[in-house]
Amino acid sequence: MAEGTSSTDLSYGPPGATRPACEYWTEPAPPGFRRFDGTVVLGHGDEVWADAASEVLSWGIKRRSGFRVSPANTVVEGSVYQITASWGPLAVHEPVQVVAVVEDPDRCGFAYGTLWGHPVSGEEAFVVHRNPHGAVILTLRSLTRPAPTGLWRPAFPLLLVSQRFYRRRYQRALISGA
Repeated sequence: MAEGTSSTDLSYGPPGATRPACEYWTEPAPPGFRRFDGTVVLGHGDEVWADAASEVLSWGIKRRSGFRVSPANTVVEGSVYQITASWGPLAVHEPVQVVAVVEDPDRCGFAYGTLWGHPVSGEEAFVVHRNPHGAVILTLRSLTRPAPTGLWRPAFPLLLVSQRFYRRRYQRALISGA
């Protein structure tokens, strides 16, 4: 864990439920959570793999999808980050903590969990992996429920629409040549 943070700051539990290191995610959603698991082929070959892996582990998937991430360094398990989405003068701040990182020869990515003050509660994972045929694949996983408290709680249905919009952006953000 990073200094000054702990998993007790998470707005849900237990951390790591999206299992980014696992090829298959078979666990059902915990009660009250919406579960999402989707994949898209990014391209083929070592160059696509290297670029996608580097971008995922440096928050590129979020930045290329329109978010600001602070600090803008590589993902570090246990570290806290501020993700910001802006539309004109409106800015939505999303405090998160990286709860899992995987860096294997054919699989890399991370999962972050929401901290108190995030518009929703849950976990999101971004994983790039490659199969024996050279296809480079992005897997998105999430568990989402309304924030436990706060002004965003009544807006949860609108936030689900926004989440679907950003998932499409994530799926296009790392496609080779896009």
